[in-house]
Amino acid sequence: MARCLVFDQKVWSKRGPDSVQSLWAGLAGRCQVIIAPAPTQPGSPREMRSQNGSVISRTGAAGLWLAGQALLQRGSPFTSAPLLFCLQGYEGLVEGGENIKRANWLSVSNIIQLGGTIIGSARCKAFTTREGRLLAACNLVQHGITNLCVIGGDGSLTGANIFRTEWGGLLEELVKDGKITEEVAKKYCHLNIVGLVGSIDNDFCGTDMTIGTDSALHRIMEVIDAITTTAQSHQRTFVLEVMGRHCGYLALVSALASGADWLFIPEAPPEDGWEDFMCARLGETRSRGSRLNIIIIAEGAIDRNGKPISSSYVKDLVVQRLGFDTRVTVLGHVQRGGTPSAFDRVLSSKMGMEAVMALLEATPDTPACVVSLSGNQSVRLPLMECVQVGFDVIVVWSDWLIESGFLSRSFENNWNIYKLLAHQKIAHEKVSRGGSGLAILNVGAPAAGMNAAVRSAVRIGISQGHTVYVVNDGFEGLSKGQVHLSCLTAAGGRHRHLLLSLHRTLPKTSMEKIVENVRKFNIHGLLVVGGFEGGVQLVEARGQYEELCIVMCVIPATISNNVPGTDFSLGCDTAVNAAMESCDRIKQSASGTKRRVFIVETMGGYCGYLSTVTGIAVGADAAYVYEDPFTIHDLKANVEHLTEKMKTDIQRGLVLRNEKCHEHYTTEFLYNLYSSEGRGIFDCRINVLGHLQQGGAPTPFDRNYGTKLGVKAMLWMSEKLQEAYRKGRVFANSADSACVIGLRKKTVAFSPVTELKKVTDFEHRLPQEQWWLNLRLMLKMLANYQISLTEYISGKMEHVTRRTLSIEKGF
Repeated sequence: MARCLVFDQKVWSKRGPDSVQSLWAGLAGRCQVIIAPAPTQPGSPREMRSQNGSVISRTGAAGLWLAGQALLQRGSPFTSAPLLFCLQGYEGLVEGGENIKRANWLSVSNIIQLGGTIIGSARCKAFTTREGRLLAACNLVQHGITNLCVIGGDGSLTGANIFRTEWGGLLEELVKDGKITEEVAKKYCHLNIVGLVGSIDNDFCGTDMTIGTDSALHRIMEVIDAITTTAQSHQRTFVLEVMGRHCGYLALVSALASGADWLFIPEAPPEDGWEDFMCARLGETRSRGSRLNIIIIAEGAIDRNGKPISSSYVKDLVVQRLGFDTRVTVLGHVQRGGTPSAFDRVLSSKMGMEAVMALLEATPDTPACVVSLSGNQSVRLPLMECVQVGFDVIVVWSDWLIESGFLSRSFENNWNIYKLLAHQKIAHEKVSRGGSGLAILNVGAPAAGMNAAVRSAVRIGISQGHTVYVVNDGFEGLSKGQVHLSCLTAAGGRHRHLLLSLHRTLPKTSMEKIVENVRKFNIHGLLVVGGFEGGVQLVEARGQYEELCIVMCVIPATISNNVPGTDFSLGCDTAVNAAMESCDRIKQSASGTKRRVFIVETMGGYCGYLSTVTGIAVGADAAYVYEDPFTIHDLKANVEHLTEKMKTDIQRGLVLRNEKCHEHYTTEFLYNLYSSEGRGIFDCRINVLGHLQQGGAPTPFDRNYGTKLGVKAMLWMSEKLQEAYRKGRVFANSADSACVIGLRKKTVAFSPVTELKKVTDFEHRLPQEQWWLNLRLMLKMLANYQISLTEYISGKMEHVTRRTLSIEKGF
């Protein structure tokens, strides 16, 4: 019988210029893998594979496992092979026996909200030797396994590729030793490998984000938010040490998201004499009225002589030179634990599904690949290309990575933005010429990340020499003259409440008064944080009011994620996490009550993004949205599906409904339908999440995203103002002078409002095309519905080079 195996292997390799064998040394670490046997059926590539393999993620195991399980069991027309767990990573693979166990659908039920890995992980020095790999090969053949999916770092993945390269020789040796027959060796002559990258450091070349990074950032920001309150109360300086022995991603993004005063990362050792510069910076911050200082240091931080910079040294320096009350907090392994974030749950599920498809489509000539994230798409990259580029980084380590230009453009961009915000200086030569008047306002409903965008935009605007105004109450406030010079330069992006009040009023209701105040305050540029309908109305009014021929930029901020021109709106990640946490609690409340179905209503207007992504993150049985029309027959099928589910050990159901998914099939209707049809089998409860999705502390993604959009928007506006300055005045009426900034697939882009207007459904406030609809196939698959894979679009095999690393992405 064809079979599949799963195990976990995490890298513990040493990175450094003198560590040529560091990648292979990582095999003594920990990892996870699923493996499958040789094909037994003819047909198309997907039909040929009676086996499959997928990785169980450290942060989203259920998503990865269920992706493979949905294909392999419960009547899938494509495959019939069972899956197996390999406990304790490579160690279990070498030892075999009870470490390799059959798994089923229930094995991974109700674990998607758990951190860590349910199948364990362990260091394994034996696998670094040929003798150990020979034992592993023997165990795989005995279980009929020829497909392998590994989750780990570059060392673990490199080891898996070496295992694949040696596979033929290992089988020959097993035949020679009489442990297997030639027939068996011929039957299992090929080993297919797919890798997934699990690392909180986000240090693997070729992927925008690794599994676990976002959850680690959540843990860090939770600590920083808690520390901030006590630091402000006691006027203290805090030195926070985060993980990152050789990669400063966690430290860098945490500093961006929290507005840290100083940052130490291994990729950019500080200039000689940094002690003087840092102390001067901290003193200047206090002199401006700040009651706290935050210094973030990666554990691998060094100076230009290669000498480590420790958190205790920084603390003593601040105390001795400035006399500030200073404390050190070392986060340690707190960063590895806790509940996985929504981003990690969805990422794990997407990568797991793609890994399954890669194994289904693999042939003996297919190279070992890594499933990676590129923008919002899963792609496949040749494993050894990624590892080689990572090795090249190690080779140039002594040249300091940022200065050598060898790091990815995204990392370098994050670093440059941090320096701009933390060490900005006013451009006096621009101020002497008068600068330009720029106004910033929030519009629409509250969304997390707005503060981060406003803060960064204000700071960059001031540093560019502009006169920056802030407007309270949105367009209504602009019409009433509630315009003030900015005093938000010290505000961070972590606040739960909005620093600028907003209002839902659109400009068309008071256009003449708005124009009057634009003229009164000599406003040459307008930055709108919120929805984009107001921007459309202002652009349309340019023909009537010359005062509106100014530079305009819209930063999309709405929890519904329904703004055209961007794949992600500010606030949607925080809203998804809020909904996910609520659903986790709802599921937990049912742990003592069997046979219960919860019907949960989410916000989003007509846009089903919140319901769909939350549904994937919590393992929902169904998610009803406006964009995916459904009928009474679909509802009947869902009820029957839950009825069958109640016959298993998982006697609990969760159904999500977008608030405007259907005119007649309301939440109350669904409750009555499910209650009636499930009478005697299960009972129902209703939960309307409501406005809790708009509250809470912004997630690291939204803080970082808002910060970067605010910076890029203001720099773009400064450039456009220079282009539009003619004869002593600003006149901008071209299409590209009024844009929406957003993340589109791989890059941050500016899209003219007039172009986006053509691809928008204004009646339902929706873009005509929405990328996330492709996720609904995965939602149904993970809910164990019988589905066809003909609609699934496999990720393309791409290549990772220095050129691809130079592309500036949004993460």
